[in-house]
Amino acid sequence: MRMFQIVILLCFVGTGTAKLMGKPPVNAELISVQKIWDKGQHNAFTDLLRWRGKFYCAFREGRKHVSTDGAIRVVTSEKGETWQSVTLLKLEGYDLRDAHLCIDPEDRLMLVGGAAPRKKDNESAPTGTMVSFSKNGKEWTPPVLVVEPGRWLWCVTWHQNIAYGMAYGRKNGLDLLVSTDGRDYETKVEKLFQEHRPTEVTLRFDTKNKGYALMRRDGRQNNHAMLGMSNPPYTHWQWQELDSYFGGPNFISIPGGYWIGAGRILTGGAHTAITYIDFDAGRMETLLKLPSGGDTSYPGLVWYNDILYVSYYSSHEGKTSIYLAKVRITPKAN
Repeated sequence: MRMFQIVILLCFVGTGTAKLMGKPPVNAELISVQKIWDKGQHNAFTDLLRWRGKFYCAFREGRKHVSTDGAIRVVTSEKGETWQSVTLLKLEGYDLRDAHLCIDPEDRLMLVGGAAPRKKDNESAPTGTMVSFSKNGKEWTPPVLVVEPGRWLWCVTWHQNIAYGMAYGRKNGLDLLVSTDGRDYETKVEKLFQEHRPTEVTLRFDTKNKGYALMRRDGRQNNHAMLGMSNPPYTHWQWQELDSYFGGPNFISIPGGYWIGAGRILTGGAHTAITYIDFDAGRMETLLKLPSGGDTSYPGLVWYNDILYVSYYSSHEGKTSIYLAKVRITPKAN
């Protein structure tokens, strides 16, 4: 009997992919969803942030999903109902895409985006990273390249006055980059993860300075997403494999210590979903499917007044448009 127990234990511990089954400890209820922007031909790849009493949503506008004219639009709203454009960022010769918003140590809005030197629509091109800053949410600095094409720093998270982000490319997999000003980056860890083509990664940190990662993978043999954890100085990461693909990955911590994720799930047809993430158990469970389909995902997440605000894009109504959902997350009764 004891030998049987040992064998079972090894099956769960040895692979690093074990999942402790159980129901999520929270419920998710969709309060409302509204289309907030559809003026571009193709509107996609969002992020959301609340700063100085206003919501800011950033996303790409272009002729199509992949085109030479990609630009980053930033819109704002006090209550998340009526939205106004504040800027449209362009960089000559580059397709700008995958906008991410954060607040730097100088209390400026910082926008990070991909920059691909594309010569024609639908053409594959190496992607780098650009940044732009705003002191008031209205005037923005001209976009400048901070990572050369071929190494895409997809998302940046500030922690203790240092910007952290994982850059990816086909040759090296993931590198961990850091910066103290958001412009000049150095490699902290090279070739951090390489298995099955890792791509988009979002990083978060808790109040005890522990780092967390949610990673998309695009491998042909295995495209399952990964969860990562690391303690300072974040040079060594522990990874656990999830049981499915997850695109445009994002996640935040909400009161109660719960990690809530959002991204594209392919099971049952492509859609954007809200998820519960248990990093210790190495599992992720779907809480809610947002009204979405087709070309969709890349959510932004804000917790405000006990409500989860989610920006995302979708083509389920025909044209790829930007949506804002309000979701109530509540703990389940014991």
